[in-house]
This record gives sequence, C-alpha cells and structure tokens, in this order.
Amino acid sequence: MDILIIIPARGGSKRIPKKNIALLAGKPLLAYTLEAIKETNLADNVIVSTDDDDIAATVARAGVRALHRPKEICVDNASTESALLHALHTVREEGYFPDWIMTLPPTSPFRTAEIIRRFVEALDCVAQDIDCIMSVTENRGDFWLYDADGQFRRLFPDAPRRQQDRQPLFEENSALYLTRTTALESTGSILGCKVLGIPISAIEGFDINTPEDLKLADAIMRRN
Repeated sequence: MDILIIIPARGGSKRIPKKNIALLAGKPLLAYTLEAIKETNLADNVIVSTDDDDIAATVARAGVRALHRPKEICVDNASTESALLHALHTVREEGYFPDWIMTLPPTSPFRTAEIIRRFVEALDCVAQDIDCIMSVTENRGDFWLYDADGQFRRLFPDAPRRQQDRQPLFEENSALYLTRTTALESTGSILGCKVLGIPISAIEGFDINTPEDLKLADAIMRRN
C-alpha cells in the first residue's frame, strides 16, 4: 500500500522555543525522526509540514522535502489534521494518491525504524473497517480523581490493589499514527472512526513537551 509520511513540525512552540530543532545530545530533535525513517524503505515519500524557515533548512540539509503551511493553519490552536489534509491535497494535485498517511511527530526521538516497520507490516492483516493504527503505552497505574463534590477517589474502586493484578489501560502516546486517507478526509480526524492500538514501550513512546522532558531525554540519549 502507498504510504505518505508526514512530520508535523511547526515552529511556534511556547514551552520550548524552536522545540522541533532544539538540540538533543548534540543533534536537532527532528533529526532522530528523519534518521529512523531513512533506516526503513519508506524514505521516498516523506514531507515535513512546517511554517519555520530554520526547520525547513534543517530538513533540506537532510535531503527531505519541506512543505510550507498556509498561515491560517500555523496558529497555536491549529490541529494536526489541518496540516495532514494540506499535505494530502498538495500531493494529490501533483498526481500522487497515497492509501495511508503515517504521522510521525518529531517529539518522539526514541521511536525506532523497527517500530515504524512493525506498523507498516500490520497493514497486511488489518481489517477493512480499521481507520487508524496508533501507538499506545500500557499503564497499570492506580488512578484517582476529584469528583463533583471535591472528594478524592479511585477511578476504578474495585480494581485490585496489586499492580500486577490490575487490568492494563492503554495511553495514546502520539509517537505514531497510520490513518487511511479516505477516513481522514471523511471524518477530519487522524483517528477516523475505528482505531487499532499497538503497544510500544514507555521509552519508545516518550513524548517531549516541556524543558524537563528535553533534559530527561538528553540524559537518556547520552547514557545509551
């Protein structure tokens, strides 16, 4: 199946200025995603969707296409889907009609080429009614919340106290999405209507959002 890889890399991060090209163990954060892609056989159809000239220059040095987004989909509340649809419409105007879009946010530097290949291989046996395959992380935590009365209570009061006895929950970690183009267009959502989750490890799904996340990732990367 034809897969278009899109890396959404806006330049306007608030918590970490220029986050997508912030240095991680001496390399721009975005470089880890580009290197993982190059280890697969999918590097021919890759677009980095950006509004930032510095990001575009980093991408060009890596030999990857940068697609400049329109200003109206570069604001803080612009959705990832708006960037995906813009890129999809662009390649269709050029005569390319991918079946699937793989979204690889550059904020997951520990996501490997092996993981990318595993998701592609999953397409061989995915049901026809599945619109999206996304990466998830297993979590057996004991979750609590404040209810309407301000009381602190367990989310699942009947769950076993021992972690190993609890039924696992799965957290959407944003490391990787594979979405049918038809579902993306019909629903306007990266998830479509029916989703299949594939678990990956917590480190593989690590998502950098804050300066503290970046420092932790830097320490892990340098150690390993």
